[in-house]
Amino acid sequence: MNKIKLFTLLVLVLFVDSVCLAQKNQPIKLWYKQPAVKWSAEALPIGNGRLGAMFFGGVEQEVIQFNEQSLWSGDNNWDGEYETGDRGFGSYRNFGEITIDFTNKSAYSNYSRSLDISTGIHQTNFTQNNIKISREGFASYPDQVMVFEYKANGKNGFSGTISLHSAQGAISKASTNSISFIGEMPNKLKYAAKLLVQNKGGKIRFEGEKLIFENCNSLTLILNARTNYKPDFKSDWRGEDPMPRIEKELAAAKAKGYEKLKAAHIKDLSSLLSRVYLNIGNTDASTSILPTDERLKKYAAGGVDLDLEETMFQYGRYLLASSSRRGGLPANLQGLWNDSNTPAWASDYHNNINVQMNYWAVESTNLSECHLPLIDFIVAAQEPCRIATRKAFGEKTRGWTARTSQNIFGGNGWEWNIPASAWYAQHVYEHWAFTKDNDYLRRTAYPIIKEVCEYWEDNLKMMPNGQLMVPNGWSPEHGPREDGVMMDQQLVWDLFQNYLDAAKVLSIDNDYQKKVADMQARLAPNKIGKWGQLQEWQADRDDPNDEHRHTSHLFAVYPGRQISISTTPELAKGAILSLRSRSGNFGKNENTPFTVESTVGDSRRSWTWPWRCAIWARLGEGDRAAIMLRGLLTYNTLPNLFCNHPPFQLDGNFGITAAMAEMLIQSQTDKIELLPALPKTWKKGEVKGLCARGGFEVDMKWEQGKLVSVKVLSKVGGVCKLQNGNNNIEITTQPGKSYTFNAELKEISKK
Repeated sequence: MNKIKLFTLLVLVLFVDSVCLAQKNQPIKLWYKQPAVKWSAEALPIGNGRLGAMFFGGVEQEVIQFNEQSLWSGDNNWDGEYETGDRGFGSYRNFGEITIDFTNKSAYSNYSRSLDISTGIHQTNFTQNNIKISREGFASYPDQVMVFEYKANGKNGFSGTISLHSAQGAISKASTNSISFIGEMPNKLKYAAKLLVQNKGGKIRFEGEKLIFENCNSLTLILNARTNYKPDFKSDWRGEDPMPRIEKELAAAKAKGYEKLKAAHIKDLSSLLSRVYLNIGNTDASTSILPTDERLKKYAAGGVDLDLEETMFQYGRYLLASSSRRGGLPANLQGLWNDSNTPAWASDYHNNINVQMNYWAVESTNLSECHLPLIDFIVAAQEPCRIATRKAFGEKTRGWTARTSQNIFGGNGWEWNIPASAWYAQHVYEHWAFTKDNDYLRRTAYPIIKEVCEYWEDNLKMMPNGQLMVPNGWSPEHGPREDGVMMDQQLVWDLFQNYLDAAKVLSIDNDYQKKVADMQARLAPNKIGKWGQLQEWQADRDDPNDEHRHTSHLFAVYPGRQISISTTPELAKGAILSLRSRSGNFGKNENTPFTVESTVGDSRRSWTWPWRCAIWARLGEGDRAAIMLRGLLTYNTLPNLFCNHPPFQLDGNFGITAAMAEMLIQSQTDKIELLPALPKTWKKGEVKGLCARGGFEVDMKWEQGKLVSVKVLSKVGGVCKLQNGNNNIEITTQPGKSYTFNAELKEISKK
């Protein structure tokens, strides 16, 4: 009898495990029982890096708002004015929308709309007059178009009208099976869009600016939109007229057909997104069957939903792969998606945290090629930034930096963020650190990093004690302008370290290496203040009750590498106190519990939670990092899982993905640290495909919060050092080989 019970229990365990595994292998979807009403909170995004769209999923009327990444007003402004209208700095603009009005106004049932973030396919399904209606849409990177299909499983399924509207005032023109518009912005940027419509069954005709379709069984819409923007200062940021290229791409897409377009899209996008698998636990069935908005409400009320946390991780990767692809512009404050001609902060490139946070996850979560648009943007902006820098700091100034806000025409707006170029240089360096592409290092990264070093060689201020300080700095959006602001000091230290590492690899500029090393050694150091905090300024003025949203002076912890528990323990302790203070857990609240609810006020911002999550992870505080994740989902996440500052902006989505990766793997030192900040809530799990500096890819399994096994793929060969708790190992790897280790980091296989 006992054997029978034991056998039954074993079968049950295996069954449950197999069900859980099957659930994890299902597509990751956001889904809802009702159409969207609010654009930023409820509509769902697709994108191919250049083109993006937001779906509402309406039944009687379908609205698809769309964008193209280069539709900007404004100019290459030199003066720093932040005028976000038609001229001056300008802003990212809404391109337009497709509106489909259906004549059938009957009641409907069985409604659902969803976004598969594994494949980038949006679907809307419902039943109307006993006819099943299905709609699909996707944005194809291989074919550079967006495609929408409408199907009915009965005859004479669709009748209605299709309109294409420009958000910039261009007049649409319809002809047989197409609608298009051509226009020119006040800044002389040309733009155009064209929509092709194909039908099965029924007929289509045009009338005025609209297409009229009658009794169609299916419709296929193919949209393309472009401008004549060219990312080249010497060409005055202008290139070829957009319409000829639009028509060429549309003709090729039409000839290919819907199924081939869809297959090519899925193959392309899933090849990026499938690289990383994450399982941190299972959600109970009563929760997992709920629509996404209901799950989010339940989670915010204190519920446990580990699958929702996994979805948030993968959603950040999906959004980045959808808004930042090779050959295009980088993701801006809103990624790619914008329905306004007056978006918040111009939907620009804010370089005092936001654009950098957009890309924190790009290397560690195996989307390295999606980093290239940011690097290309930096390269394109160098010359206009040099000119703006000389105008502000003197004609003999070497190198360059930037103001806080940047547009796509080399424009600089608002306050000078003097160490901006040093922070950009970190991204240029990190792409090499993860890939070990020495040709890229030699041709692209090293020249950028060295030139920024030259700027600081000329502009650091020597103090009477011989120390070097960044002059007239500003801890972002907090405190006065003064010398030696700690974040500025940390950024320049990081720049110099990145330069020294790069120059050593290339065996180049030995004399300049000595110069940079000397400057780095003389930088005014980090300081511990009167209540044990890491100081934000040279003066010990930090307020233990200050809950400001920025934690700029903790850059050296993350994403920098100057402060850590192992190498600088006293500074790390100071960082912990500073972070507790900003989270409302010090000063007058020193003896209160550290909770989601206790992090209040200005600390509840879309991007503050992820940055603090990553900092806690670097400090080895997994449970506090998990509290930051919960805080983001509880207070600053909208029903469509867009993060909300407010207003909506996507740095929080990108940043939390990076922070969750830091909880699982860190490689900022010469070691790869495994499970450095695993929270108690992630007791059992598995991750595949995370990347570490040095050209390594890591898979891990853990149980009861402890490592079970790890597999390391060495992409380029070289020395690999692994650490898990007190266990360490160092091996010399071969390119393309995988190495598997047990919980004690003893090698058990090599392939």
